[in-house]
Amino acid sequence: MAVKTNHPNQMEFFAVPSPCIGVCQSGPKGYCVGCYRSRDERLYWLKVDDAAKRTIIRACQRRKQAALRQRSSTEDDETKQGPQQQVLFPDQRDS
Repeated sequence: MAVKTNHPNQMEFFAVPSPCIGVCQSGPKGYCVGCYRSRDERLYWLKVDDAAKRTIIRACQRRKQAALRQRSSTEDDETKQGPQQQVLFPDQRDS
């Protein structure tokens, strides 16, 4: 059985595409809420080599998974507390 190895000098046929999905807003930790890249990762994307781009993409995937886990646990806590919407019209009884 052949073992697949990564060769650092292997020619790349395709450029690594940007993970941008067009939702360009910084979240509370400074990462983009669309692609989960840091400001510097977004700024220097066109200047780094493909190996660095793949490293950034893996980091973005980890950040997204962590954010989804955190969001899921926050939603679970909110459903345990009950509804959060304020009652605007209290029950009115006909007199």
